[in-house]
Amino acid sequence: MSFIKFLFTRVFIKQLLIAGIALFTCVILMLFWLKSNTNHNQKIEVPNLDRLSLDMAKEKLAELDLRFVVLDSSNYNPNFPKYSVIEQIPEAGEFVKENRKIYLTLNRSGYVFLEVPNVIGKTRRQAAPTLVSMGFKIGKIEYSSYIALDEVLEMSHKGKKIRPGDQLQKTSVIDFVLGDGEGTLKRKFDKN
Repeated sequence: MSFIKFLFTRVFIKQLLIAGIALFTCVILMLFWLKSNTNHNQKIEVPNLDRLSLDMAKEKLAELDLRFVVLDSSNYNPNFPKYSVIEQIPEAGEFVKENRKIYLTLNRSGYVFLEVPNVIGKTRRQAAPTLVSMGFKIGKIEYSSYIALDEVLEMSHKGKKIRPGDQLQKTSVIDFVLGDGEGTLKRKFDKN
């Protein structure tokens, strides 16, 4: 008997029909199982957690059967209370399923402390961008008698002299004493 004749025999057609019904039944059962176990069509709206403390956010998420994970607290935003939620993923208003993790970023208690780099002896044009890129701000500029124009002779913060390596909070204002380009070669230093 040839292969083509076998395809049209009653035994092959019967086996093919049984296999098709079994496959169809398995697919239908799998779809019902998936629908019941994956909470199909269940929607929980993610609440807005901005400015809430971690404890309040935890309570709010627990009421909705949602979990949370704290991602980071390295950012500081002065417009938000300390240790409050400043960012969440997924965002408020999105829909999720039960037991979903909500990723939270918390506000720090203040800006981080940074080490002041050594910009003494550099020009204002070199020193200012270095400090600004680190997060410091440039304040008052005073000139002192010195041969080099705009060379940084001293740095101070709130009237107190600072040295390279001192720790200052990010966004601190640093004042400069620069050379006026008309003095002698001798630098003016405090004995502190």
